[in-house]
Amino acid sequence: MTRETLGNIGSGVRNGDSPTVIRSVYVAAVAASLMLVSVTVHASCADLVGGPSQGMAHPLTNLSQAQNEPRYDNAADNVVGTWHVTYSSGGVEYAQAFIQWHSDRTEWENINKPVLGGNICMGSWKPIDATHVSRNHYGWIFSSGVVSNYFNETETDEVSRDGNSYQGTNVTSIYALDGTFLFAIEGTAKATRIAP
Repeated sequence: MTRETLGNIGSGVRNGDSPTVIRSVYVAAVAASLMLVSVTVHASCADLVGGPSQGMAHPLTNLSQAQNEPRYDNAADNVVGTWHVTYSSGGVEYAQAFIQWHSDRTEWENINKPVLGGNICMGSWKPIDATHVSRNHYGWIFSSGVVSNYFNETETDEVSRDGNSYQGTNVTSIYALDGTFLFAIEGTAKATRIAP
């Protein structure tokens, strides 16, 4: 999406329109743009346009979930481990992933998107307070098998006191290879710990 396209999106919004109307127009325009590129662009961990036809699995119900394991008094220790995560945007679930949060404050993710589009991405994380962590996550975007863009996902999560779940909000920003910002998508994550 070019700056001209973004400018044209806003051309139908009047100065007197409320912020809700302006946001609705913008969200609709971004959604329409994503549908237009869905045929050729596959964004590794950030493939927000893939949907069920691109490999969206049914919810996993047979994973061994951790129960009654001793946990710590802080999110930094509680988040370390393996998780099953469900991602949503605009109330629509679009992906599931396995994520490992490591004690050295790195993390990696394997998402249920096509391998040819790239389904492994990685990042780093830091504690914010006793119940929250934040991660900074990167991945490549492929078009016809060639790297065409990249994304950066920032996410803030609240880790449960028992250390067996977390949920949070994220923003996935898409960039051209030269670093030009293209657009961003807001979403949520909801995770359940997988037992060791």
